[in-house]
Amino acid sequence: MRCPCGCGDDLELMLLKEVKPNWSLKTKENEAPTLRPSVWRKSGCGSHFWLRNGHIHWC
Repeated sequence: MRCPCGCGDDLELMLLKEVKPNWSLKTKENEAPTLRPSVWRKSGCGSHFWLRNGHIHWC
């Protein structure tokens, strides 16, 4: 996904449980996605956010 701060960076979030760190992506039919846990960029723009029901919530 592209970083929601507008910096233009592409974010690679691992969804495989065997890989650390990893995230879980929950989607239901006709509902927007939710991503867990939060995304915190340790480099670059330093963004920290949650994706809940398709909306960005800044930390």
